[in-house]
Amino acid sequence: MKQHIFTGFGFGPIQSGLFAAEAFKSGNFNRIVIAEIDQKLVDAVSANNGSYYVNVASSTGVEAVKVEGMEIFNPSDDTDRAELLKALSQSTEICTSLPSVNFYDSGKNSVASLISESLRNSTAKATIIYTAENNNHAAEILEEKIKQKLGGIPDNVQILNTVIGKMSQVVTDKDEIIQKKLKPIAPGIDRAFLVEEFNKILVTKCKIKNYTPGIKVFIEKEDLLPFEEAKLFGHNAIHALLAYLGANKGYKKMAEMKNDKEVMAIAGNAFINESGAALIKKYKNLGDGLFTEKGYKAFAEDLLSRMTNPYLDDAIDRAARDPQRKLGLNDRIFGTMQLALEFGVEPKNMAKGAAAGLIYYIKQNGGEQFSFDKLMTALNQIWDKQDSKYKTKLVELVKEAFYAD
Repeated sequence: MKQHIFTGFGFGPIQSGLFAAEAFKSGNFNRIVIAEIDQKLVDAVSANNGSYYVNVASSTGVEAVKVEGMEIFNPSDDTDRAELLKALSQSTEICTSLPSVNFYDSGKNSVASLISESLRNSTAKATIIYTAENNNHAAEILEEKIKQKLGGIPDNVQILNTVIGKMSQVVTDKDEIIQKKLKPIAPGIDRAFLVEEFNKILVTKCKIKNYTPGIKVFIEKEDLLPFEEAKLFGHNAIHALLAYLGANKGYKKMAEMKNDKEVMAIAGNAFINESGAALIKKYKNLGDGLFTEKGYKAFAEDLLSRMTNPYLDDAIDRAARDPQRKLGLNDRIFGTMQLALEFGVEPKNMAKGAAAGLIYYIKQNGGEQFSFDKLMTALNQIWDKQDSKYKTKLVELVKEAFYAD
């Protein structure tokens, strides 16, 4: 029985290929509504009777999935804004899927403003709000923004954090869309959503009494922090490590590394014996199957296969982008190395990824010489005023990895 209404902010591959798609597949929603400021995209989907396509990559191929009956509005347009507020005031599930939490309170028609205004006039029995931005405290940040405007959060509203391990991309090259036989989002749009079929998404446990979410596939957890760390220090760290090692060897696509035994061995050892060994020690008393040798090994092997899936066909430059952030002292590469050191694990394989990442960073900034001194200059630029008790040891590990190659 269709009892739910879904409204999503932002219409990228995660919103379209996960939240809106799962809402559609569930059969539990009367309406699926999207707020999007790209007017060309709004017009194209609207002209297509609220239908769009998302290309879903499995281990055996790509399937174009059609989602129908969606309504899409541009909050910058006064008429659309009014319609959007009506939908929000009736919504039982809302999802923010923006480039950054910095967009929550950006502009006159910000997400925080629109949600706050709609909650004042809400007729929904209860509402949960998924925050799908890549930030461990996204829910808390959005909650604070709404509290500032509304004065508080109603008892029948809960804002949830998420851990999204689903890899996705927007393909914008016309030739690539044709070559991969992808279905564009809608007629008139030279873009295609390409996502993997994985949908085991973790969310904060819903604690609203007598309320059951309409999207059934998500997995609730009382405390997401351990799983957020597994995402950052496992999934994200190894994805970046693979990209930097691949770039160093001249590969262009992540899938090209699938049969490179040397690279995959480094990635596997870093994932299981360094990231995994540390996280299992840290969370051994949690009682969750992920934080066991068997569970984490399965997690790592599944992700390594998905990261190099030829049907997802991820570009190395896309996976390696923004090296200054990814090589930050507390981010995925060096953050994993510090975690390993904290639990008595020597992260020599992660250090190989770190050295490769610094070479990639230097190349991106026009450098052509890669002495260890050059790497240290780059590292000092990246770390700037960041500090850690493990700094000296991290440098030693990078030096060892650099000269080993």
